[in-house]
Amino acid sequence: MNVIVVGCGRMGAELAYRLYQQGNQVVVVDQSTASFDNLHPDFRGRIVEGDGLAQDVLNRAGAEEAEGLAAVTNLDVVNAVVGHVAKTVYHIPKVIVRNYDARWQSLHEAFGSPVISSTMWGAQRIEELLHFGDVRVVFSVGNGEVNLYEFVAPESCQGCNLEELFPEDRCRVVAVTRAGHAMLPTADLELQAGDVIHLSATPANMAVLRDQLKLMNQEG
Repeated sequence: MNVIVVGCGRMGAELAYRLYQQGNQVVVVDQSTASFDNLHPDFRGRIVEGDGLAQDVLNRAGAEEAEGLAAVTNLDVVNAVVGHVAKTVYHIPKVIVRNYDARWQSLHEAFGSPVISSTMWGAQRIEELLHFGDVRVVFSVGNGEVNLYEFVAPESCQGCNLEELFPEDRCRVVAVTRAGHAMLPTADLELQAGDVIHLSATPANMAVLRDQLKLMNQEG
């Protein structure tokens, strides 16, 4: 896969090296020569010095033949515009942009490109670990708007009905693993202590469910 990474800060350099390790043809673009020092010593892709907003720079980077582009500078306006140009001018099929400052999230939404916000995602993960260490996020969709959670059913859940504990208007139980065997649960499944539960929910709904489980543990 031919991929262009615009921005060679810590994120861009790490992304470029990971893509290179997977056998992709990688071109890194940055207007600062010093930024290329962030690249791993083993990186053997191409580097192009110049402003990623300039069409001649994107042409030198091979945008006309690129199959993917990631705009990951620390300037949201640059990322949004580069991503838009990549899609509308060069028709690159896979374009991802970085949201550096959470306050600029609406800008990226207006352009309609898939967005990754390391700031929002990282802050949310840390918050969850600090407040709810017993529940683990195993997969996150988008920037954490919906997550797949994993936790072990405590003694207080013994014999409880799955639907009563996890109503469908708040979450979706994906699987229950009991004695090492995973199953697609029915709504009337009675839980046993030690069951491993995987469910999808928004962070807000998961916080409500956690409070309910915490209350059950205190009453038990």
